[in-house]
Amino acid sequence: MQLAQQRRAFILEAIRRDGAVRVADLVERLGVSDMTIRRDLDALAARGAVEKVYGGAVAASGTRGEEPGFDAKADLQEGAKAAIAATAAALVEPGAVVAVSAGTTAHAVAARLLDVPGLTLLTNSLPVAELVRTAARERGAGAAPALLLTGGSPTPSAALVGPLADLVIGSLHVDLLVLGAHGVDERAGLTTPNLAEAQTNRALVASARRVVVVADHSKWGTVGLSGFAPLDRIDCFVTDDGLPEEARAVLTDTVGELLVADRS
Repeated sequence: MQLAQQRRAFILEAIRRDGAVRVADLVERLGVSDMTIRRDLDALAARGAVEKVYGGAVAASGTRGEEPGFDAKADLQEGAKAAIAATAAALVEPGAVVAVSAGTTAHAVAARLLDVPGLTLLTNSLPVAELVRTAARERGAGAAPALLLTGGSPTPSAALVGPLADLVIGSLHVDLLVLGAHGVDERAGLTTPNLAEAQTNRALVASARRVVVVADHSKWGTVGLSGFAPLDRIDCFVTDDGLPEEARAVLTDTVGELLVADRS
């Protein structure tokens, strides 16, 4: 598959199916050079068909009604997510009741919370729940956080959403919420392409005494179909040092606290 038109059609179909693509995977699957793939992504981005991110590409903002799956996003911005997770996890105190939303960055934070003593962890994320259950099996139930799973119907991003999840979350109060987002925008606030997930995220925000948003720099300027929280509702926004200065200025003036993690 050497013709540019064929390669680009393949890339678009992969993004439609998986929500995102990585340059390294495309090089292997298509048998062409890294630079060839990057030129293809540049051409697709120039016509608004995709949006380039570090290491790959995702669906363009105009098609964000289609929700990427958890696995499709897991390998994107790995360095940024690791730095954000370390910074956000340091905000959690022993014995706290912590809610963790769905999403790969929130999942990275949850992985760092497994050793926090006396933690109770509420989540609507199936991967986060499995992370805690695995830790409990390997260490013994008393050596891992107590797990509360919301229930609900799963989305492509492995989030449990819907009336059952919203009802459970609405009956609880948590000390701190670790909240991911599909997109972050000065006017639109936090957004997601999934309407039901947006409603469940609103329930999570309403249940929390302190809201900590974890989002890497590539999320800035992306607007999904449905908003679920304005920027001024955020108590602490944790991002990485790739965030542009103008975005930092907006967040500094709007959120309670901005923490920028160093990826190096």
